[in-house]
Amino acid sequence: MVTPQILTGIMPHLKADRRDAFLPHLQAAMEEFEINTSLRQAAFLAQLAHESGELRFMEEIWGPTAAQKRYEPPSGLARRLGNTAPGDGFRYKGRGPIQVTGRDNYRRYGGLLGLDLEDEPAQAATPEVGFRIAGLYWHKNGLNELADKEWFVTITKRINGGTNGLEERRRYYDRARTTLGVRRTRGPSSASRDPGDDLGPPSLSRGYESISTDADGGAEAATAERDG
Repeated sequence: MVTPQILTGIMPHLKADRRDAFLPHLQAAMEEFEINTSLRQAAFLAQLAHESGELRFMEEIWGPTAAQKRYEPPSGLARRLGNTAPGDGFRYKGRGPIQVTGRDNYRRYGGLLGLDLEDEPAQAATPEVGFRIAGLYWHKNGLNELADKEWFVTITKRINGGTNGLEERRRYYDRARTTLGVRRTRGPSSASRDPGDDLGPPSLSRGYESISTDADGGAEAATAERDG
């Protein structure tokens, strides 16, 4: 089980009071969705650390920026996100540690969890629900199996839709592996054969590289084309 010390080792900028408030919900989600080996935990926590800025962002900061305005209908991005009514862009903005975005994603993941996230989208920003969404997305899209193979680039593409922030994600991954005591494989590793498959399921999140620029000055996100 991930302990406070392990989480601090992976996310050193995470404040202790926030860590202690979030940890039980993170632990429960990881248990529920079988993120239960050191390799799976290392990959999962590394991706969450990047996507949420070490759990700093559980809700997308709203300007709206030029990129965020494209969440609103009738844009093509809004259609892909399932945003059909005025105000849907704001209503279904990125929330949770993996930044679920768009009416369709709220409806889909809420339904799978037995929650009405479409009518009550703010739930997705709570640790009780946000970590379950992240764990569910991870589990349903085969990311446990990719973590077992150490295919971290493929995992990144399935979450992000590309390789934005890959260098930082890898730093978190290396830190997580060290903190969790994952041994380096001898000889050619599975990771060296990572195909970087970008033909997987649609990406879910905007990611910290986008929401942090919004927070730090309202710059248009470089990843605005992602579908949430």
